[in-house]
Amino acid sequence: MKAKVVTLDNKNAGEIALNEEIFGLPMRKDILHRVVNWQLAKRQSGNHCAKTRPEVRGGKKKPHKQKGTGQARQGSSVAPHMVGGGVAMGPRPRSHAQDLPKKIRKLGLKTALSAKLAAGKLFIIKDAKLTESKTSLLVKSLKLMGLKSVLIIDGEQVDVNFKNAASNIINVDVLPTIGANVYDILRRENLILTEEAVKKLEERLA
Repeated sequence: MKAKVVTLDNKNAGEIALNEEIFGLPMRKDILHRVVNWQLAKRQSGNHCAKTRPEVRGGKKKPHKQKGTGQARQGSSVAPHMVGGGVAMGPRPRSHAQDLPKKIRKLGLKTALSAKLAAGKLFIIKDAKLTESKTSLLVKSLKLMGLKSVLIIDGEQVDVNFKNAASNIINVDVLPTIGANVYDILRRENLILTEEAVKKLEERLA
């Protein structure tokens, strides 16, 4: 499988061979759904917490005497039905992480890459480097390619100038190969890979 390679100025820079086992898989919405759910669940902090009845600070005595007040009898000022009292069955710190086999996670990334290529939303560039960390330079390059919402994946290290330039553009994200994931690929309309990123992804997913 061959794909066109261009420069940041959208000029032809030759072709690159893509591994069909990574970039030529059929669409599997069920796999993508499972992987995205796993990612979003894993990143939840799970530190939500409400104080239970024993944890509420303050006196645990009766708020008023048993009889003669005309009010309903109460046994404690920190009972759940009292204002400022403890919360019954409230949220407690816990992990939201789910189990997902490594094989499914890997298949999900392959499927996401294949889906972008099949939809004509995958672009491969020679490299992602700028001589200056100027946002205007990258904006001009993306405009030449006709892209607005895009995820750019580079090799092991992202060029500092390129990263700084991209940080000021809305709907443009930059990641190293190690950070490539299904959720970020799907949340942007287009995907740009450098030649080095293609090589590293094929090594990672082989």
